[in-house]
Amino acid sequence: MTTTYLSNPVVTVNNVDLTDQCTAATLTYRFDQLEATSFGDTARNFVKGLQNNEVTLTLYNSFAATETWATLSALVGDTFAVTIKPTSGAPSPTNPLLTISGAFLAELPNAFTMGELSTVDVTIVGGSYTVVTTGP
Repeated sequence: MTTTYLSNPVVTVNNVDLTDQCTAATLTYRFDQLEATSFGDTARNFVKGLQNNEVTLTLYNSFAATETWATLSALVGDTFAVTIKPTSGAPSPTNPLLTISGAFLAELPNAFTMGELSTVDVTIVGGSYTVVTTGP
């Protein structure tokens, strides 16, 4: 069994590095499933539809310039790119650069709790998924 310990992933949103504010990142690469079942079939059949990707980030709610709030509040209702890479090294087969281009941010929730570090969970949807495994 092999395990991977991520100690230095890199997360950018609209070319802004939010790595130092991010505590969790999930990129879900998926396609819509279109039913293609017809009369006479004995089981449901599906075909691939459009990409329906999603990125969920947990970020500290920093209000400093070029940090979480400034970056995300300007992107609500807009499209942009999100990248996630397991380590800070160059893209490679063992350090793929995952990109969602044309992703959409519909909302920016804000929650504050006394005595806790403020975090925000952001869900970014849509866009096209690509993987780069070579480069600088």
